[in-house]
Amino acid sequence: MTTTIDLYPDIVLSGDLSPEIGPEIDELCDEIKEACKGFGTDENALIKAMAKDQTTRTKVAMHYEPKHGKDLRKLVDKECRGDFGEAMELLAVPPDVAEANLIRKATKGAGTNEKLLYTIICGRSNADMNALKKAYFKTHGEDLGSEIKSEVGGDLEDFLFTCIQGLEDEFDPEVHTEDKAAEDAEAFYEAGEGRWGTDEKGIFNLLSTSPPQYLEMVNNVYTEKYDVTLFHAFKKELGGDVEDAVLFALGMKLKPYETVAELIKESCAGIGTNELLLMSSIIRYQAILPDVMTAHEELFGKSLHDRVRSETRSDFEKVLVEILDNA
Repeated sequence: MTTTIDLYPDIVLSGDLSPEIGPEIDELCDEIKEACKGFGTDENALIKAMAKDQTTRTKVAMHYEPKHGKDLRKLVDKECRGDFGEAMELLAVPPDVAEANLIRKATKGAGTNEKLLYTIICGRSNADMNALKKAYFKTHGEDLGSEIKSEVGGDLEDFLFTCIQGLEDEFDPEVHTEDKAAEDAEAFYEAGEGRWGTDEKGIFNLLSTSPPQYLEMVNNVYTEKYDVTLFHAFKKELGGDVEDAVLFALGMKLKPYETVAELIKESCAGIGTNELLLMSSIIRYQAILPDVMTAHEELFGKSLHDRVRSETRSDFEKVLVEILDNA
């Protein structure tokens, strides 16, 4: 890959505030209104109308209030409860706004949810990051970088702030040569294993600015020269949340589908399921879920559908399965 994968649909990345709305979107908006009408909610009908592909549900989110005079997220918040309600709220707004709301949730309240935070911010394309920063400011009235600095400290703050800049280079074969890969492999080594103490900021900058195709070249050179991969080197030199964040960012550049599959499995590991991490991963990564499903089955010998069904129940299960079906 010459650049990191865009997770947002074109309708979000283009900033189109008045997309073409066809009869399908009108019908879905009417179905949502009907599902919430009267005493009690028709959850099955609501799920069918809202758990669509990214572009369709973005248009529905943009069109519902102009058509029916009610904010769709507020409507869903009133009609749905629990984990199911949280998942539906993520579907009721465009993907960039959903992630802005998740970041807000991760940084407010009792303690910071570092894992949710770094899985949203790290390993993103420049286009995605620019859209996310705009959505965060528009939705919450604050600069995303300032928010991170106020809520996170230490090396994790430095790495997240570096990622937020959205400064990944575009791959250029005349610039990103084998000679440069050898130089940067050595620079990674000198910043980590080859020095007393780790130059974290040097690692953060190289990782954030390197496009995937070039980073793969650097990783190959590093492995040949030092007999370990960059993954192994970073595990040795870093620790805590910043180690997890750096490895996640590296994974999203070098093996994104396997990285997301592992994240989903992690949300289901141990005693009890991390429902917020599970739902946000299924919904946020919908654009690449077909490849993630393949990677998940190859890695764990189990379909993603089966994992979701084994970890969730009732309407929460239904909405996540519907997202998988419409990926």
